[in-house]
Amino acid sequence: MARLLTRFVTFRKELATLWRAFMAPETPVHLKALMLLVPAYLLSPIDMVPDFIPLLGWVDDFVVIPLMVSWIVAMLPRKAPVYERTADGAKVIDGTYRKR
Repeated sequence: MARLLTRFVTFRKELATLWRAFMAPETPVHLKALMLLVPAYLLSPIDMVPDFIPLLGWVDDFVVIPLMVSWIVAMLPRKAPVYERTADGAKVIDGTYRKR
């Protein structure tokens, strides 16, 4: 149960990341087009498993949508690291780590 909750929290963060990336002008157009596939899949009457099949129709949405979101987030470009000098003259890379 805790693993499912962790995955849900991760999914919410990934959705927020997708939204920010969609609004950012530096995001490539082809990735923005892929992002539009997520709501299109939800609204489309064509599914892998039709929604009128009890329970299975919804389960495929609960699996496919998070997979699509994670896949698109993994393809987003990352910002280039910023190099800084410390007081003693050493080069330091200021960046963020993102687990795949």
